[in-house]
Amino acid sequence: MECMDKVLVVIPAFNEEANIEQVVEELARDYPDLDYLVVNDGSTDRTAGICRNRGYQLLDLPVNLGLAGCFQAGMKYAWQKGYACAVQFDGDGQHRPEYILPMKQKMEEGYDIVIGSRFIDQPKGFSIRMIGSRLLAAAIWLTTGVRVADPTSGMRMFNRRMIGEFALNLNYGPEPDTVSYLLKQGARVAEIPVRIGERLGGESYLKPVVAAKYMLRMLLSILLIQNFRKDI
Repeated sequence: MECMDKVLVVIPAFNEEANIEQVVEELARDYPDLDYLVVNDGSTDRTAGICRNRGYQLLDLPVNLGLAGCFQAGMKYAWQKGYACAVQFDGDGQHRPEYILPMKQKMEEGYDIVIGSRFIDQPKGFSIRMIGSRLLAAAIWLTTGVRVADPTSGMRMFNRRMIGEFALNLNYGPEPDTVSYLLKQGARVAEIPVRIGERLGGESYLKPVVAAKYMLRMLLSILLIQNFRKDI
């Protein structure tokens, strides 16, 4: 199968030595038709070493670029190799690979972005993160007229045109404010229901205070900053 018919699973990884082997082995064993790329974001642990020793497809960044730069590097690879679609896939085991094919099938209905949503068929709670998610969803609806149930989901699939936007332009982080901006520019976005697993090992950096700051930054960006970005 040529790359233009295939999905690239882009796996940003920063200090995921406890998880990366299980994540990649499951993909390789159970979903051999999917291509993947681990993008090691300047990890200070054994993440890169594990990938090299196991022979994984690896893009090893020499310094930590953060999620935006790390994901953009993966999208540049997807663009250059001619992939039809690329999906953002966490290296901590929370994202489930069985949803990738349904996302691709949904995209084939004519969508540019397909989001794996936790909240299409189940309610949000009332934690700081969920309250923030509600506010971001409301801000996106207010500024675009489109309802996105799970704007903070990190499991997002992009078609060839969107891959080009991330690969060839600066200031495109894989975040809710970028989704909002792309909606304003005419991108078609769909969601499918997914379940998110527990983190396999290690600790998430998104502590309550960090999560609150992140939600506030995204909210201000959606309501204000995105109005000043140039059209694609």
